[in-house]
Amino acid sequence: TRSKQNSLLEILDHTSTPMGSRFLRKCLLQPLTNKDEISARQSVVEFFVVEGFIRRQLAEIFKMSSDLERILSRLSSGLANPRDIIALRNTLKTVPEIKNVLNGTATLQDMKPKKLNSIIENLYEMEETVNLISKVIADNPPVDVHKTGVIKEGYNKELDELHKISRDSKTYLAQLEQKERARTGINSLKIGYTSTFGYYIEVTKVNLNSVPREYVRRQTLTAGAERFVTEELKQYEEKTLTAEQKIQQLELEIFNQIKQSVLKESDRIHIISFSLAELDMYLSLAKVAVENDYCKPVVDYSYKIDIKDGRHPVIEKKLYGKSFVPNDIYLDGKEHQIIILTGPNMAGKSTYLRQAALIVIMAQIGSFVPARETSIGIIDRIFTRIGSADSLATGESTFMVEMNETAKILHNATQRSLLILDEVGRGTSTFDGISIAWAVVEHLTDKKGEPGPKVLFATHYFELTELGEKYPGIKNFNVSIREWKDEITFLYKIVPGCSDRSYGIHVAKLAGLPQNVINRAREVLLELEKKSSSEFDKLDRLRRPADKLVNSQRSVQIELITNINEGGKNG
Repeated sequence: TRSKQNSLLEILDHTSTPMGSRFLRKCLLQPLTNKDEISARQSVVEFFVVEGFIRRQLAEIFKMSSDLERILSRLSSGLANPRDIIALRNTLKTVPEIKNVLNGTATLQDMKPKKLNSIIENLYEMEETVNLISKVIADNPPVDVHKTGVIKEGYNKELDELHKISRDSKTYLAQLEQKERARTGINSLKIGYTSTFGYYIEVTKVNLNSVPREYVRRQTLTAGAERFVTEELKQYEEKTLTAEQKIQQLELEIFNQIKQSVLKESDRIHIISFSLAELDMYLSLAKVAVENDYCKPVVDYSYKIDIKDGRHPVIEKKLYGKSFVPNDIYLDGKEHQIIILTGPNMAGKSTYLRQAALIVIMAQIGSFVPARETSIGIIDRIFTRIGSADSLATGESTFMVEMNETAKILHNATQRSLLILDEVGRGTSTFDGISIAWAVVEHLTDKKGEPGPKVLFATHYFELTELGEKYPGIKNFNVSIREWKDEITFLYKIVPGCSDRSYGIHVAKLAGLPQNVINRAREVLLELEKKSSSEFDKLDRLRRPADKLVNSQRSVQIELITNINEGGKNG
């Protein structure tokens, strides 16, 4: 989607130019996986975090910049108008100002980052191009190049003379009108112009006897008047209209010459455009980091994600008067490879999962992140299985869509991948869902001593927490709540251990379901728990020995998911 609302882009995008905004969007869609490139970006962001005065100065200058990239595109396609050229000139004029701020202002740091110096070197000062445009194009030209007033007075002598003829027409016509009134004695005589008949002399019928012989009748009006022309008026009309046409033609020729001159410098202007866009993005990231108390993450080639007091960058800005509850996240691909997260709906499980992914993305575009302290081992891909939706166009049910997505994750995840899995298996019956979720988790953790993909797995299947006892790389966490009498309070804190209840009826009550529905739901729940207790006793007996049943379920369900994926490829 192109909408920024309630997105990470909305939070990070404080750029001043459209090209800076596009560059930031591109970086978010294509995070870096090279540690040195990430570090180079971080160094520029950190420079502007520290150098607040310089950051604010540059932000003000950037407000005067236009979209060089789009202007060059319009120039190349022949669609640029005179105001585009003036906007290009005004933007190029800001380049020396930007360089002066970066090079001439005293800094709090001894040295500027190499990446920033490289950007400064690419900010060419296009003095000749700026002077040419300033000399030729009017400061406030019309948008339409076919209208007059595009070229400055004084640049072309022939054009100036034609403009003089055009400007003097009103004075000449007024003088001619007075002369003809005096010569004919017709005080009501007037000279006018229509696009159909051109210039004319209008005389009322009562004065027709006074009309000179050299007047040639051109039009009779129903309002009791007639219109005439004279040889002098015809000559003037030809001269004036010819002047207007010549002005348009000559201005268009000169404008096209200027466009060609600018296009010859398009390579250097493209470099300037990219450098300004990149610089604009760094200023934006620094501003956001300062305003939101972000930290500079350590990014390396380890396999761990270690986030202390991490926060969701979007949600924390939307709470309006409430404080966001920060949480730690630690994954290392081995002893802490998979987190199985349980807890009631609305308690913050999905927020926890999403903030981990967003913090990784922010770290790998070179941004500071919403946390007290962060260390990120390079992630090559982020896979997500979140939400539920069917695909009517392809005839796929919600569960089929879920399984297709899960299959793609299992086949493509690497040891450097981050997997965000939310409620895998919920689209089918309870036991089938538990079996599939169980098998998926086992498949992801069975890496024969090698680091595995880092996994955050949120679920309501409390049975999956038993995997934490079987595999050392699986850790159980839950979202803590406070329960008092018949009420619950969400604390939004992620703590070790597993939840034993879903609190679904409590959440339904918070949502405002009628009290009689809540009461009946409790009665039904008690009846179901009594009936199912014996079923679970049977299930426990079937799980002895546990390894036999688990391995059987795992092979069947992985085969199911593999077949789904292979079927999609063959189809």
